[in-house]
Amino acid sequence: MREPFVRVEDKSILSLTEWEQQFPGLVAGFTIRSGGESEQPYGSFNMGLHVGDESANVVANRRKLAEQVGMSFSAWTCADQVHGNQVCQVTAGGAGKESLEDVISSTDGLFTLEKGVMLTSFYADCVPLYFLHPQSGAIGLAHAGWKGTVGRIAEEMVKAMTKHYQAKPADIFVAIGPSIGGCCYEVDERIMTQVRTCAGDWEKAVISSTGDRYMLDLRQLNTAILLEVGISSGNIFSTNWCTSCRTDLFFSHRKEAGIQGTTGRMASYIGWKENL
Repeated sequence: MREPFVRVEDKSILSLTEWEQQFPGLVAGFTIRSGGESEQPYGSFNMGLHVGDESANVVANRRKLAEQVGMSFSAWTCADQVHGNQVCQVTAGGAGKESLEDVISSTDGLFTLEKGVMLTSFYADCVPLYFLHPQSGAIGLAHAGWKGTVGRIAEEMVKAMTKHYQAKPADIFVAIGPSIGGCCYEVDERIMTQVRTCAGDWEKAVISSTGDRYMLDLRQLNTAILLEVGISSGNIFSTNWCTSCRTDLFFSHRKEAGIQGTTGRMASYIGWKENL
């Protein structure tokens, strides 16, 4: 399968091009690290208010992203991301766009049926999951680090779309975005104990490293979970971008935070334009 996340010339984004072309009015993609206002170590298109960056710079970056994708900044909606598996229905835009004070709390997944709402979440190695149910127009985003992955947040999102929008799993599209790859993500036995029980096909996502260390492919592990809950293999669009390999393009907590103490965050985003 060809790479679903495509660089957009003169913009600081990777576009989920196939979805946007197939579904007019949909915007979906992932930001890169350059083209913004933030100074080092957040240079320069940092989307995270929670990492110590100047809030004015982060808000300016967020406004720029909304402008680049043709959405109103008032549509920007985000949660506080606690590395859990809770998902929340969104009925109006605006939560958390300029402040941590009004984010959607204790949530790592957002879904909505509303137009004019841009769901966003933030990353520096964790896995962004994008959900689309074409028949109803329902969309969703889930933040899946290793904890969210083994907590099967992917399944929680599918269950929520089924419950709220009568979406059949076989009709749901899922994209798996830029994140740390199995080439770079080494984990220990503590994490592996949970990996072994989270999916029947977990072994396809793991390669032994040295001693009690393992190389874990979170994208493959999420794919295994999605297949288990009824998503069709042909409806899963998985990236090849590794955030740790490509720190020229992406922030990587695993690669950079140990050296400089912190780093910025990219944003995933998905929304329907309101005027269509």
